[in-house]
Amino acid sequence: MRIAVNTRLLLADKLEGIGWFAHETLSRITKAHPEHTFLFLFDRPYDPRFVYGPNVIPIVVPPPTRHPLLYRLWFGLMVPRILRKHKADLFLSPDGFLSLSTDVPQLSVMHDLNFEHYPEDLPAAYSRYYRSFFPRFAQKAARIVTVSEFSKQDIVKHYAVPDERIDVVHNGVSAVYAPLVVEEQRLVREQRTGGAPYLICVGSMHARKNVARLLLAFDRIAAEQPALRLVFVGEQMFHDPRMEEAWAQVKHKDRVVFTGRLGQKELRRTLGAAMALVYVSYFEGFGIPVAEAMKCGVPVVCANATSLPEVAGDAALYCDPFNVDDIAQAMRTITSDPSLRERLSAAGLQRAERYTWDRTAEGLWASVERMMKDQRTT
Repeated sequence: MRIAVNTRLLLADKLEGIGWFAHETLSRITKAHPEHTFLFLFDRPYDPRFVYGPNVIPIVVPPPTRHPLLYRLWFGLMVPRILRKHKADLFLSPDGFLSLSTDVPQLSVMHDLNFEHYPEDLPAAYSRYYRSFFPRFAQKAARIVTVSEFSKQDIVKHYAVPDERIDVVHNGVSAVYAPLVVEEQRLVREQRTGGAPYLICVGSMHARKNVARLLLAFDRIAAEQPALRLVFVGEQMFHDPRMEEAWAQVKHKDRVVFTGRLGQKELRRTLGAAMALVYVSYFEGFGIPVAEAMKCGVPVVCANATSLPEVAGDAALYCDPFNVDDIAQAMRTITSDPSLRERLSAAGLQRAERYTWDRTAEGLWASVERMMKDQRTT
């Protein structure tokens, strides 16, 4: 087969959640299936590290797509031309976007429908595009993959897609993530917070990550625990006035550390030395940082919302993401109860064993095979 793949999010040193999903799965699938040719469609000059083998043909398809107007051009006009020119048998899109202008069978990986629930969290142009086009992508897709049972049921409910046309394939966690020895934890704390214990929040600072309430909750317990720090890892995606308003109210700004984006190895060190991960996002299709923390043996505090209980199970302390007092109490509990941290750490290590990229890649490929089998029988 000639399999065309949307690889526009394979960006060197800038991989976010969906980009990591694409990288980890495609690197495995292309190597496991040398009998097939993979056409990687980049929207800008590509890093040769993303050309995983001799059966991968990289194709640059301009223009770079980072705005809804360019999404329409790229997926509506440019992609169909490439599919025709290269005689593609199917189109795989790890970020969910499809072309409505081709008859080539398409598989969409829809990670979540956050824009349907909280459209106000996105700039208006993006929100309008997603809410207009993703229902059509869902109907156009020959098959859909999503990363949790929660997201599957959300897609079924919102887009009336038959249950049997959606496959659940959980995200994986890189083998890089593993517990740190005590001495390395100490060295990392010296580097990040001058030796002080800290809670950590990982992820792009998108509005739904709930950074505003987390800041206010931390400020409440900072007065009670003078040594405690809060470390944020990630970059701000869109201007968020709620976060700016919350930051203006924070009295203990000197206890909050923003690292920006970190590479995997440095993230593993910074995460592994934390007292706990606090992940109070109010909408997640999966929540990869939760699985990464569990793989590092780091206790987890997370929101009792959307997919997070499905991912963390009994390996997390839960809180109401819309209640600052409840978030603060969860932080207070996790920092003051060593036996709880020990129990959650052990439970997390055990639960994280199910989240591997090998398993994710195998699940995605199984969905491709189901789609092609369906096409042959119709």
